[in-house]
Amino acid sequence: FLYFPETHGITFRIQISVKELLDTDVLLKLLFHLPVSYPSTLPDISVNSDQLTRAQCMDVKDKLLEQAKKHLSEPMVHDLILWIQQHLKYVIKQSATVCNEKTTLSKETSTEDGIWMLLLHLDHMRAKAKYIKTVEKWASDLRLTGRLMFMGKIILILLQGDKSNIKEYLILQKTSKVDVDSSGKKCKEKMITVLYETKVQSQHKRFQMFEVKEYSTLDELQKEFETAGLTTLFSEFVPPLLK
Repeated sequence: FLYFPETHGITFRIQISVKELLDTDVLLKLLFHLPVSYPSTLPDISVNSDQLTRAQCMDVKDKLLEQAKKHLSEPMVHDLILWIQQHLKYVIKQSATVCNEKTTLSKETSTEDGIWMLLLHLDHMRAKAKYIKTVEKWASDLRLTGRLMFMGKIILILLQGDKSNIKEYLILQKTSKVDVDSSGKKCKEKMITVLYETKVQSQHKRFQMFEVKEYSTLDELQKEFETAGLTTLFSEFVPPLLK
């Protein structure tokens, strides 16, 4: 961080390295000017990068300002940096679509033996419909398959996909405002547990899509795991959640 104190506010420069679509590092140079009235007033933002075109830098700036408006009246720079680290690839996706389509095929075949699986437990969902829609969008964006499973008060998310995308999903899950608290205010997910994370083995069935399912009995839920070749995973982690 380089700070340049000024009489009309503070300007500071941040350089962050982000993994881009083609798994190359993009060095983003972000300049934030915080006026004296910040955070009641939006910061001025400048974006530069040797790896991006000027148009792409402008797109990144526009998206950052859009996000900044959502955080008006609260400190936002840290949240903006986290957001662009997670979403850079989607912001510049349109201009890289052709390139991306070519590499996706080769990437998926080359990492076929490197597919990972993640089992998460959520304590509750207050804004259920919105929460489900968010999880479905993340799974789609990150090309993850699996299940969002409800059985009584048990809520489980089972994901399969590229290891880096699984990691990215976890970041989104922990840093985004996905639910509401008891007073109805948007809040981040604080009551999530990673039950299990492993490389997909030969005995595990690959899910073809991401689906949301509700089960009326524990037997129904168990059969879902058994069909996927995950009987051991079920018996080790799910029954204890009922206690």
